[in-house]
Amino acid sequence: MNAPSPASQQLLDWFNNLESCLVAFSGGVDSSVVAKAASLALQDRAIAVTAKSPSVAQRDLEIAQQVAAAIGIRHEVVETSELSRPGYVANASDRCFHCKSELYDHLTAIRSRYATEVIVNGANLDDQGDHRPGMIAAANANVRSPLIECAIDKSTLRKIAKEWSLPVWDRPASPCLASRIAYGVEVTPERLKMVELAEAVVRDLGLRDMRVRYHEGDLARIEVPVDSIAVLADADIRQRVEAELREIGFKFVTLDLGGLKSGSLNQLIQVQL
Repeated sequence: MNAPSPASQQLLDWFNNLESCLVAFSGGVDSSVVAKAASLALQDRAIAVTAKSPSVAQRDLEIAQQVAAAIGIRHEVVETSELSRPGYVANASDRCFHCKSELYDHLTAIRSRYATEVIVNGANLDDQGDHRPGMIAAANANVRSPLIECAIDKSTLRKIAKEWSLPVWDRPASPCLASRIAYGVEVTPERLKMVELAEAVVRDLGLRDMRVRYHEGDLARIEVPVDSIAVLADADIRQRVEAELREIGFKFVTLDLGGLKSGSLNQLIQVQL
């Protein structure tokens, strides 16, 4: 490996001050950079932990396992039960708080079992400017965010990921499936599976960065980058996607002409308050 860049060295130095850690690991670029830094600095004293639940697409779980193996970090998968939490199922604007609280409860138990010094997550500097109730759950559980503490933003961490040859360095963000369900619409295993299957249909068209949002009344709202809208508007593809999503269980299939917007459902938050 070449000499580390200033940003990656700063991150490594951060971990060098620890005895051990648990990494809340999704397999996305953020937590992968954190896991790699932890592994380089702490070796077998770093453990990555990934949640398994209906909220996590099977594809994402498999990617997390593959990335952990590529990093060489010890990896554990823990089954979480966020669907047993009424606040999560109700799906108000604080849903992510209940999801992360469930995850961090499990990580706290694992931390106690291994007498690990600290739990860390992959939140980066850019996450501070968005609606992130999960950050409150992290603070409540004394979870630290090394990327924020090192003032590393999304652009910089992607450069670090590429520097370290992480296979997900350019992977689009892939938040949990519940983030696709409109606020105020109850989260159920069936709806999570519908979203997972629908996104697989769209992804199979070669569109890496996209969302299928679930709205009241079994309505699917497909978001793709503006320059990819024409792909889905093609008559044959449009008819095929509509037929496949109807087979999955959607009654209405729509294409958002505004294009892909990360966190677009946050526009509904004031309506819910």
